[in-house]
Amino acid sequence: MVVIRLSRTGVNKRPFYHMVVADKRRPRDGRFIERVGYYNPIATGKDVRIHMDAERVKYWLSQGAQASDRVKHLIKMFEKEAQQPASTESEAK
Repeated sequence: MVVIRLSRTGVNKRPFYHMVVADKRRPRDGRFIERVGYYNPIATGKDVRIHMDAERVKYWLSQGAQASDRVKHLIKMFEKEAQQPASTESEAK
């Protein structure tokens, strides 16, 4: 089974996660099929907190890949952030 999950990188006390498509039987930080985004939980200032290739995520989900619980939550957050700036720009004009 193919899953979309987070793979941890970074150093002690400063995590950084890559969002990857991988075989469920592989280790968390092991080999993966494709990297589709990243998540930086300690982003501050102008740092990007969530970035993902939404088209590729939708493609893999349509092919039967299962998203982990955290990735499902991040997809919702990403979609909400993508909609929010567009509405505030139109209100400012």
